[in-house]
Amino acid sequence: MIVPCIDLMGGKVVQLVQGREKALEGDAPLAMVERFKAFREIQVIDLDAAMGTGDNGAIVASIASRANCRVGGGVRTADRARLLIDRGAHRVIVGTAAFTPAIEEICAAIGPERIMIALDSRNGKIVVKGWQESTEFTAEDVISRLETYCGGFLCTYVDKEGMLQGTDLEWFRRLRAATDHEITAAGGISTLDEIRELTAMRIDVALGMAIYTGRLDLNVLAKISEP
Repeated sequence: MIVPCIDLMGGKVVQLVQGREKALEGDAPLAMVERFKAFREIQVIDLDAAMGTGDNGAIVASIASRANCRVGGGVRTADRARLLIDRGAHRVIVGTAAFTPAIEEICAAIGPERIMIALDSRNGKIVVKGWQESTEFTAEDVISRLETYCGGFLCTYVDKEGMLQGTDLEWFRRLRAATDHEITAAGGISTLDEIRELTAMRIDVALGMAIYTGRLDLNVLAKISEP
């Protein structure tokens, strides 16, 4: 499955390079939803909430009322997870809180089947708090012990995020070998060959910059993503 991404900052759809520098703005949020209507699921990240600088809740709710969405950004408490479900999220993406006792409360509040845990890797280590802080462990270290708290993992190769330089397929192979849970790959994926290789591993693909820049054609991707 291919999952188009809508990242929100200051009420606008944006694409960042490695989570830091804004590279471009997309169309209005609901216009992007219309562009992505051929896909079974859309990934929505509230970057302001992730970085603790704001909240795009009304836009998230509007998007989630029109599409099947996994939603993330600042999900560090059970209350925040329930709020996103109430706003229409089909699933909630949990990053930082997955490495704190809060994950147990979140899991109890909405159920593991509605949780995706984000394993974001930069320089080989998991990064948290909007990719602003590095931890001492790797995704390979933690993925199996986090299975009980989620229905799947969103694994981002931050080193190449937004750079259109390709991703690390070997990293994803190691993650695939470490868990039978659903995995979605993100970060630098920019060619159909990469998508085919990841799909052959039983890994879904989240795409942002490659779509927004026109590197990959939405019509072609929609055909590949058909069940």
